[in-house]
Amino acid sequence: MSSNLKKEGKFSYVEAGEGQPIIVLHGLMGTLSNFESVFDHFSKNGYKVLMPELPIYTLPLLKTNVKNLAKFLKEFMEFKKIEKAILLGNSLGGHIALYFTKQNLKNVAGLVLAGSSGLYEKSMGDTFPKRSNYEYIENKTQDVFYDPSVASKEMVDEVFSTVNNRHKTIRTLAIAKSAIRHNMAKDLADMNTPACIIWGKNDSVTPPEVAVDFEKLLPDAKLYWIDKCGHVPMMEHPEEFNKILENWLKERNI
Repeated sequence: MSSNLKKEGKFSYVEAGEGQPIIVLHGLMGTLSNFESVFDHFSKNGYKVLMPELPIYTLPLLKTNVKNLAKFLKEFMEFKKIEKAILLGNSLGGHIALYFTKQNLKNVAGLVLAGSSGLYEKSMGDTFPKRSNYEYIENKTQDVFYDPSVASKEMVDEVFSTVNNRHKTIRTLAIAKSAIRHNMAKDLADMNTPACIIWGKNDSVTPPEVAVDFEKLLPDAKLYWIDKCGHVPMMEHPEEFNKILENWLKERNI
């Protein structure tokens, strides 16, 4: 997927398809490849899918927060001349989508949240106490999934590299603290846009009760469960995830 990466100005992104725009937002430890199945399926079925690389590790430290990542999304939409889009976010990506919606409701055609932060989540730890221990990082990465084999060696290596990079670790912790500060519970009632919540029943990062609260607090939300699934449903059960989302989009005529 990186071979198709476009770099224009300060934006790096992949894009394919024509139709209603879907903007995909990855998580804190996530990459664009996490959404490969979503990207391929919907870009071939009537949607223009765009996935920007979020500047988590390139913003100035004092601006490394949910608010400025939402501002980045606004700038990306303006750059691409997109007036209104479906926002699909996993983990931190969902939180960014929610914060953006709070500020720019008129620009949101719908929300798709999968393992989203914004209410409550368990991080990989506040200080990464054993970040130099590869086995510890491997276990932590595997814990994100119901099936630990989904966490490839390449993925574990990337997480290990990130948490052992001081520059990235400082920003990771800044984002984690920002996510706690920017709790969205009181804002959700004003987000009157269709919302599709797709959640792993075995999510240990953003537990199932978080999904129940999102459905309860958002004014126009529908919750779908995926069994034997952890924090990243579009990776662990890509076909089921795509089917749920496709059916929801058809039901809502989005």
